[in-house]
Amino acid sequence: MATPVLAVLVTMVAGGILFAFLGKPPIEAIRVIFWDPLFSEFAFYYRPQLLVKGAPLVLIAIGLSLGFRAGIWNIGAEGQYIIGALSGAGVALAFYPLDAWWIFPLMVLGGALGGFLWAMIPALLKVKFGTNEILVSLMLVYVAEKILASMSLGLLKNPEGYGFPGSRNLQQYPSAHNAEIFTGSGMHWGVAAALIAVIFAYILLNRHMLGFQIRLTGEAPRAARFAGVSPARLVLFCLGTAGALAGMAGMFEVSGPSGQVSIDFNVGYGFTAIIVAFLGRLHPIGILLAGALMALTYIGGEIAQSKLGMPSAAIQVFQGMLLFFLLALDMLTHFRLRLAAKGVA
Repeated sequence: MATPVLAVLVTMVAGGILFAFLGKPPIEAIRVIFWDPLFSEFAFYYRPQLLVKGAPLVLIAIGLSLGFRAGIWNIGAEGQYIIGALSGAGVALAFYPLDAWWIFPLMVLGGALGGFLWAMIPALLKVKFGTNEILVSLMLVYVAEKILASMSLGLLKNPEGYGFPGSRNLQQYPSAHNAEIFTGSGMHWGVAAALIAVIFAYILLNRHMLGFQIRLTGEAPRAARFAGVSPARLVLFCLGTAGALAGMAGMFEVSGPSGQVSIDFNVGYGFTAIIVAFLGRLHPIGILLAGALMALTYIGGEIAQSKLGMPSAAIQVFQGMLLFFLLALDMLTHFRLRLAAKGVA
C-alpha cells in the first residue's frame, strides 16, 4: 500500500534532479507544481481546475482498470477519446442551431457509442483472430488522430471560421455546452459522470459476479477457465466499457473546457489515464485520488511553465517518471533485496 506514496516521493527527488540539469531551482519547481495550485494567492482559480483536469482522467482510467484487472491491455484509450469527441460534437453540429434540451443527452450517447465502436475493433479482432489488443488499440490512436485532423479541416469545419481549421465553438451553443453545474466550482457533467463511474465500478468489482470473474481472470486465468468464465465475453465487455467511458470523456471535454473540435484537441489524457489507473492500484477509490494528483501535476506544470520557464516536455517526463518508479517499486512487493557476502569457490 505504501508503493504509490514512495513512487511519488522518489519522483519528486528524480524530478528535482531533472529540473536542476535544466537550470531551474529544483525545490522551487517542486513547490510550484504541488503547492501553488492549492495554497498560492491564485488558488481560488486553480482549485476548480483540479475537477476540470481530473474528470477525464478518472473517467478513462476507470474503464481501463477493468480490463487491466482481467489482463486485457487497452492502450488505445486516446483514440477512443478522440472518436467519442468527434461523435458527440457531430451530433451537436448536426442539429445546430436548434435549441432543445434533448441535444446534450443525445451527445452523451453519441460520444459513448463512438468510443465503444472504436474499442470494438481491437476487441473483435482479438476474439475472432487472436490479434494482440495492445498493438491494435495503440495503432488505432494514430488513425483517430488523422480522422480528427480531417474533420477539423473538412466535414466539421466552421463555415463561418474564415478558413481556420476547427469546428464551431460549442460553448456558444447553449444546447450543446457542457456548462458548470455550480458556477465557479469547476464541476461540470463530466465530473458527475466520473464520480458515478467510480461508484458503479466499485459495486461491480465487489458486489457483482461479473466483477468477480474479472478479478479471477486477472489473478488466476487457469482457474477462471475451469470455472467456466468466457474469455471472449470479458474481452468484449472490458474493451467496450473502456471505449464508452473514454468516448464520454472526449465528449464532455469537447463540449466544455475545450469547446471545439480542433487539430490539437487531444492532449494525451488517454495515455496519462494509464498512469492514473496503476497509481490508483486499479481500485476505483484509488483511481479517484490518483486522478486528483495527476490533475495537480497538469496544473502545477502549467504554472511552472509560465513562472519558471519550464519546458512542457520536462513536465511530461516528470509525469512519465511517476509510472516508471511505480512499476519499479512494485518489484519490492514480490521480491526482497538482500546484501549477501560473496561466496568462496
